Amino acid sequence: QTTLAHIIANSSKKNGTRFVTLSATSAKTNDVRDVISQAQNEKRLFKRKTILFIDEIHRFNKSQQDTFLPHVECGTVTLIGATTENPSFQVNAALLSRCRVIVLEKLSVEAMEAILMRAVRSLGVQVLGQGDQHGSSATGSSSESSEFPVYIEEKALNTLAYLCDGDARTGLNGLQLAAQARLAAGKTTPLNVTKGGSADGILITEEHVKEGLQRSHILYDRAGEEHYNCISALHKSMRGSDENASLYWLARMLEGGEDPLYVARRLVRFASEDIGLADPLALTQAVAAYQGCHFIGMPECEVILAQCVVYFARAPKSIEVYRAYSNVKECLRMHTGPLPPVPLHLRNAPTRLMKNLGYGKGYKYNPMYKEPVEQDYLPEELKGTDFFKERKT
Repeated sequence: QTTLAHIIANSSKKNGTRFVTLSATSAKTNDVRDVISQAQNEKRLFKRKTILFIDEIHRFNKSQQDTFLPHVECGTVTLIGATTENPSFQVNAALLSRCRVIVLEKLSVEAMEAILMRAVRSLGVQVLGQGDQHGSSATGSSSESSEFPVYIEEKALNTLAYLCDGDARTGLNGLQLAAQARLAAGKTTPLNVTKGGSADGILITEEHVKEGLQRSHILYDRAGEEHYNCISALHKSMRGSDENASLYWLARMLEGGEDPLYVARRLVRFASEDIGLADPLALTQAVAAYQGCHFIGMPECEVILAQCVVYFARAPKSIEVYRAYSNVKECLRMHTGPLPPVPLHLRNAPTRLMKNLGYGKGYKYNPMYKEPVEQDYLPEELKGTDFFKERKT
């Protein structure tokens, strides 16, 4: 995103357009007002346009984002905002409606390989395992400043292209960390890089690349959209009785650093919403899983959640109670006028005055009767209503 902003900045300078950059992590509302004031003067006096680039725009709260509204609408500034969050959640709806959202997708593996290859050539690192390109090197500071030449396996570059998950910054950082670690260690390896001979050099292997990345290749943001995407995928996989997919999405969340208690709370909800009375023990399993996670924490509690998730995926499903309660809520929302009073025979009568007013009069105490008791429990207006039947919309 920032790279694209720099490209736009260079292009705008050629056209005589001002390009101003602010970061929402450090800028304040007064800084924005100053930029807008200058933009108004430039437009009025010199007919010069201003492009305002806000990095991490989601860090501005909704009232701060409102500052842009009138000036974007009248064309005082052309606003470009960059965010790693879902703008539907983090950007003011009024501001969002005045902007065009451009989604930057992940880079393909082929594109990542091209970027990494360009990087190793600029560093003067030689690539092993590329057929007729074995032992070929480009000029660069790394191999010239090192006492021994530096080599990297082609397989290591391919692995890095896959593990960085389409993020060029992650890939380049991983390559840099692996190279710096090997140079700092200073250990050389005999390599057959010339015809009929061998030479000593510093070799970067696939394992060194993985050590540099550690767990950063697992794409997961506990506070962002991926958090909601993964829990939705887990919920739908259990609902669809796919135990393998359920375990996969659970692992994506836990290995990415998710709070296990959050997952456990969602499982408690799932037990009643999707399994319900088809297996009443599911709710007991979910509550026990939550307590187990609370007692022992990660990483020991991961198997507890895994057991619960597989149980739920295999369990029969029923939304009878969930649908019935939704029907009750709809009934309350759609009711016109005051809600009907509680029937007198269902009211408690702790005082003599209440008894005299008829509270509890005519109530039949069920345990005293051997046969089923005929008695109304709903208000008169709702008599005969069955919330468990499908309601017509």
